[in-house]
Amino acid sequence: MTARANLVLVGPMGAGKTSVGKLLASRLDLQFIDSDHELEARCGADIPWIFDIEGEAGFRARETEILTELCNQTGILLATGGGAVISEKNRQILRKAGVVVYLSATAEQIYQRVKHDTNRPLLQVENPQRAITDILDKRGPLYLDVADIVLKSSDRESPNSMAAAVMEELKNRCPEVFGL
Repeated sequence: MTARANLVLVGPMGAGKTSVGKLLASRLDLQFIDSDHELEARCGADIPWIFDIEGEAGFRARETEILTELCNQTGILLATGGGAVISEKNRQILRKAGVVVYLSATAEQIYQRVKHDTNRPLLQVENPQRAITDILDKRGPLYLDVADIVLKSSDRESPNSMAAAVMEELKNRCPEVFGL
């Protein structure tokens, strides 16, 4: 494969970055990488454990290291963790990595998708719905700050339809980047 730009998916937890990303990577002949999964594999521990031992600051420092390394590769589709955009350094890294697509979702959609997932440390609180709303309020502008393309999942429920919508946007905006 010749060196091509990367595709980076950002957005909140439960927006579909991993499921949509796998479909897109296959369609675009890119290597799929989930930064959270990569971080867990390298640490030999899951994210909740890292949060428990090192706190969010420790996790975020590890996240920046992983993003720096991954974004120096070419020909990848990178699904980022929901909080990757918190750090200005990370936002700079992501902007330079390739085309950034923000998969947005409403607080209710996210809650319905992740309410039974115990691997979400920021939701292990008394009121997870409120926590999701707070996260969206804080991170929404940061996702928009890095995004080249924004897609709302409320318009397209399935991962296949979201992947098709991303492909259509790529064809319309930058077909030469991915050979479309």
